[in-house]
Amino acid sequence: MEYRPLGKTGLTVGVAGLGCGGNSRLGLGRGAGVDDCVAIVRTAVDLGVNFLDTAEAYGTEEIVGAAARHYDRDRLVISTKAVFNTSDTGETVTRRVEAALRRLGLDYVDIFHFHAVHPTAYEHHRDVLAPALTKLKEQGKVRHIGITETSPNDPEQKMLTRAIQEAPWEVTMLAYSLMNQGARHRIFPEMQRRGIGTLLMFVVRNIFSNAAYRRDIFAKLVEQGDLDASILSEGDPLGFLVAEGAAESITDAAYRYARHEQGVDVVLFGTGDKAHVKDNVDSILRPPLAPPIIERLHASFGHLKGVGLDRPGPVKK
Repeated sequence: MEYRPLGKTGLTVGVAGLGCGGNSRLGLGRGAGVDDCVAIVRTAVDLGVNFLDTAEAYGTEEIVGAAARHYDRDRLVISTKAVFNTSDTGETVTRRVEAALRRLGLDYVDIFHFHAVHPTAYEHHRDVLAPALTKLKEQGKVRHIGITETSPNDPEQKMLTRAIQEAPWEVTMLAYSLMNQGARHRIFPEMQRRGIGTLLMFVVRNIFSNAAYRRDIFAKLVEQGDLDASILSEGDPLGFLVAEGAAESITDAAYRYARHEQGVDVVLFGTGDKAHVKDNVDSILRPPLAPPIIERLHASFGHLKGVGLDRPGPVKK
């Protein structure tokens, strides 16, 4: 595993982080038992993964907590999240954080995020809810304060564009992929300048792992005028990513593209299959894609917004 600082938090994190939500939810999404789900977390940690991201909405906090008890607490960086609305108060935040700690079986969480914050709700989170997280940080129950975007509902990243200019956010989670590159210009440079930790989600979705779905999406992009019809003339528009051994697979290329973008700290991967944990970690740890491939990705897809942010079905890994 390769490790790096998470912004200016003082935390050291592996570049591959385990996302415990998504469609797989560590296997809960396919009906796996708790022991099997715990085994997935432990497999990741044993491979050097030290960043574990869960959330109230995922239903996996208890699983992460059970797995964490097998290791020294200082070895792990544990992140959780909760969704709040504009009727919630600071007292609500305190109750929800304390409930999360009980589910995790922990005295503190390294990062607590406001989860999936819509641009229209941002000011309420900043002005009304965040002071409660600051107090919890002072009490040692939360080490660092984070915020995550609601990618499908905010493809232009309006909320994060504001948040990264302001306190108290120390860590952010955002969508980024080779088909959704907007943060490369608008977000990453400012987060680097301010020392905000960067966690990537939506790096791999069905558009990369499901060929039939990918064909449908590209046909729709051409129909909408977002891409020229010539992109369909040579078969799979992403086939060049694996031509002549450039990458092991399109999924492998997607992980490597995101991992080596300047300003990225952690690439989150999710799976409900223990066998896929090492595959995903291996992809994230491989070298960058060749410069001509990166240039082609930027030229071909850099203008797109919000592609690959939907969830039509379970991702293979």
